[in-house]
Order: sequence, then structure tokens, then C-alpha cells
Amino acid sequence: MFGIGGGELVFIIFIALMLFGSDKIPDIARTMGKAMAQLKNATNEIKSEITKSADIDGLDFKNLTNGFTSEIDNVKQGFNKMITDNTSDSLGTKSITDDITSEIDKVKENLEDLTGPIKRQL
Repeated sequence: MFGIGGGELVFIIFIALMLFGSDKIPDIARTMGKAMAQLKNATNEIKSEITKSADIDGLDFKNLTNGFTSEIDNVKQGFNKMITDNTSDSLGTKSITDDITSEIDKVKENLEDLTGPIKRQL
């Protein structure tokens, strides 16, 4: 819990009792609870507004993130294949560099395809 041990928590409670008194502590806790609830509600409202505006604009964040994830997985598989294919060569650095460059270019093209409609809407 926030890196605070039991002894430290007891010390903080003791200091709070000394500063505010036992009659004010429940009021302070109640006020802090209300503030936390308001903060949580505001955060949920912001999230729902972002989701609504994305739905109105026709953006699908789930498909967008899945596309990024699949591209990253494809690049990983490509790198693993390049490394295993080129380990039999003496060095194989030229072909690895060429393969890496081509994979990076593919990812850039796919990202441009994905982000193009978003940029046009903005």
C-alpha cells in the first residue's frame, strides 16, 4: 500500500490525531471520501466522452490497437526468422540489415495506411 509499512501508518494516524483531534478526523475522512468519489466520476465521464466521440467519428480503437499488435508480432517473427536463417552464414550482417530495412519499410507503410484516415478527419 504505497510503500508504507504498518509502523509508519500508525505514526501518521498518531500525528493526524495530534494535529486535528479525534472529533475532526471523521469529518476529514468523509470529505476526502467525497473528493475521491468526485474524482472517480469525473474520470469516468471523460472516458465515456472520448469513447462517444470516437464512435461518432467512426474510429475503432480496438481494431487499431489489434492492427498494431499484429504488425509488431509479424516484425518479431521476421526478425527471428532472419536471425535463424543467417546464423549459418559466417557473419550474414549484410542480409540481416537489408531484411531489417525492408521490414521497417513495411511497418511504416502499414502505419501510414492506418493513420491516413485519422489525419484526414482531423
